[in-house]
Amino acid sequence: MQVMKPGDKAPDFSLPDQDGNLFNLYENLGAAGAVVFFYPKDNSQVCTAEVCAFRDNISSFESKNVLVVGISNDNQESHRKFIRNNQLNFKLLSDIGGKVRSLWQVPKSIGIIPGRVTYVLDQMGVIKGIHSDMLRAETHVLEALKLLD
Repeated sequence: MQVMKPGDKAPDFSLPDQDGNLFNLYENLGAAGAVVFFYPKDNSQVCTAEVCAFRDNISSFESKNVLVVGISNDNQESHRKFIRNNQLNFKLLSDIGGKVRSLWQVPKSIGIIPGRVTYVLDQMGVIKGIHSDMLRAETHVLEALKLLD
């Protein structure tokens, strides 16, 4: 399998959000693009730190007209609770079965744990940058913001 890299066009997808509404990436790209981050599991320690870092920096993304969306294999009910418990201010999408994760070639960690990878896209869906770090959640927000500056 060829790995996606900066300059590649990101594959389009449609997934249900936490409320069951179908979210299509290319219909919702921000005026300046999007940050799409894949994370392993709702309510785990590092994932909670990651989503809260995006929450705390959402105004920086919004001021750049960039959409932020998170994706995991969790179901919509899990996402609703995760959003409520952490006062999240962006959509979480349910990729049950991991089809979009596979389409985007998100690698697994130690062969079994769904990877933590952030993609920064321009307004046409072209990948500007990719950041992967399983343990340092805050780096995902910092690297995404750097790529957008």
